[in-house]
Amino acid sequence: MAISTHILEQINKLLLELETKYPELYSFIDEEPITIPNLAHPDVNDTTLQDYLESLKRLLLSHH
Repeated sequence: MAISTHILEQINKLLLELETKYPELYSFIDEEPITIPNLAHPDVNDTTLQDYLESLKRLLLSHH
């Protein structure tokens, strides 16, 4: 299954917003921008990306 570029674009946009406008929240994200998966074939699909996007949205909402 192809990964939705739309979801990836939303994630990138939200990460940039968190990093630039809310650096105090950005530190709560459990990843480094250069993180490399330790699995040979990590299961990344639209569902996992959508879940990640929703978790970023919740982080931002909890700050307001």
